Amino acid sequence: MSTLGLIAGNGSFPFLLLDAARAHGLTVVVAAIKEETDVAMNVRAAADPNVRVHWMSLGELSRLIETFHAEGVSRAVMAGQVKHKQIFSSIRPDWRLAKLLLNLRTRSTDMLLGAVAKVLGDEGIELISSTQFLEPLLAKAGVLTRRHPDDEEQKDIVYGRTVARAIAGYDLGQTVVIAAQACVAVEAMEGTDATIERAGALFRTLEAEAATGQEVHGGTFLRRSLTVVKVAKPNQDMRFDVPVIGVPTIQTMKRAGATCLAIEAGRTLMFDPDAIVRAADEAEIAIVAE
Repeated sequence: MSTLGLIAGNGSFPFLLLDAARAHGLTVVVAAIKEETDVAMNVRAAADPNVRVHWMSLGELSRLIETFHAEGVSRAVMAGQVKHKQIFSSIRPDWRLAKLLLNLRTRSTDMLLGAVAKVLGDEGIELISSTQFLEPLLAKAGVLTRRHPDDEEQKDIVYGRTVARAIAGYDLGQTVVIAAQACVAVEAMEGTDATIERAGALFRTLEAEAATGQEVHGGTFLRRSLTVVKVAKPNQDMRFDVPVIGVPTIQTMKRAGATCLAIEAGRTLMFDPDAIVRAADEAEIAIVAE
């Protein structure tokens, strides 16, 4: 039986990838990141003799390589977010990761993960695309919900895609939140959900100011809803940082007062597509993939 290495970040993505790899008959060696991976990974491994888990710190690149060599891993995938802000945390890199960081021109996601992928490749460990196992979860083109975007939301989508692609080209983030063809929030290190929440909080502030009779610049926003636009990077490396949405994305949008979500077909993973669409329909949120 072939063996696959899984570098597991946070969230449900690593578990979905693990199940898909096992469905393909692969033994899976999980490199679980202490600072990120859900401890439920131990439960999953205890129930399946063909899943082996090794816990390590985010800074232990040498240990990752040694573990994969010892387990006979020559192919690996990354699945699950590793918060970019971790590079500014108290985590101490080992000598190999420290050398890698010192040689980076910038510490953008693409630059950092690309460098890690090269180090793994030099050690005989090929990093492959996670979508190789999750093709059915890639968004299909079209309007995915009962409700279609209205004319104003469609204008926001067009504008939002222009802004989001420009931002993504600088590897700053992949999500923007738009209202009345103006950018309300841009994703950086905080992640998609936090960006949506920030946009919702801003609108609530505007509503509060309007309720007290204060002058609100751009008051037309108060009669608008929020549109969330998420894109892949112009040269998206599908081995890592693939755009992802899930039911929590819809729940966050509902709390923020966002009514429309635009994603890229074929380049966005939808974790449990049926559940996402059900949640969006219940919240009267339109989802469109192009």
